[in-house]
Amino acid sequence: MEMDKYEHGVPSWVDVGTDLEKDKPFYRELFGWDIQEGPAEAGGYSLCYLKGRTVCGMGPQMNSGPPAWLTYVNVDDADTIPDKVTGNGGAVIVGPMDVMTAGRMGIFADPQGAVFGIWQAGDHKGAGLVNEPGTWGWSELVTTDVDAAKAFYGAVFGWGAETHGEGQGAYTEWQVSGRSMGGAMLKPPMMPAEVPPHWAVYFLVTDADGEVARIQELGGSLLAGPMDIEPGRFAAVMDPAGAAFNILALKES
Repeated sequence: MEMDKYEHGVPSWVDVGTDLEKDKPFYRELFGWDIQEGPAEAGGYSLCYLKGRTVCGMGPQMNSGPPAWLTYVNVDDADTIPDKVTGNGGAVIVGPMDVMTAGRMGIFADPQGAVFGIWQAGDHKGAGLVNEPGTWGWSELVTTDVDAAKAFYGAVFGWGAETHGEGQGAYTEWQVSGRSMGGAMLKPPMMPAEVPPHWAVYFLVTDADGEVARIQELGGSLLAGPMDIEPGRFAAVMDPAGAAFNILALKES
């Protein structure tokens, strides 16, 4: 699906801060991305393209700990977000700042510590191709307190939340204008204790099992799965530099 603009509150972009020498060849081979480095003032940040449309970004790792994928939520006015975040128990990591003429960004943490970004579009509107094999299809909050997350993200972005099921197996869909555009779930008991609450990203594939084999051939590793879930067949994996992500082969409709 081609995208040219995003509504306020809808996730619009993902990128990874990582070891580019390890990960650029991996993602090129895995998803067929055309990875193009930006101008010198971009500090090594690169845009990834598929079918001539942007799908995500890659840059040198800036955060401590393992490399990580980051989800950005589109906003109309980035400068209104910090007070909403801190006023509802979250934290400002990087306050709103201009990224040349591309747009205005900020990075924050929710009260449970899950890190997310915001994006106020300038020249760069967000991912130009989504929900197709080789592209980003979903972002999902893995947290220790879904109810607290509902209150926080509802206050910051105006998100609605529709929860299916109860207890550990419950799944929440975030909604904007009545449309689901992300998810949330309790951190699974089998997930290592040292893994903090976080926003996970999903890339769509046509064959989850085949893609897992390909990931391992290319130097990545398998964390969980492949397994069947309601939308299709899924696996949690890790790229050669250590950034975790998910792959999902959707059921045929």
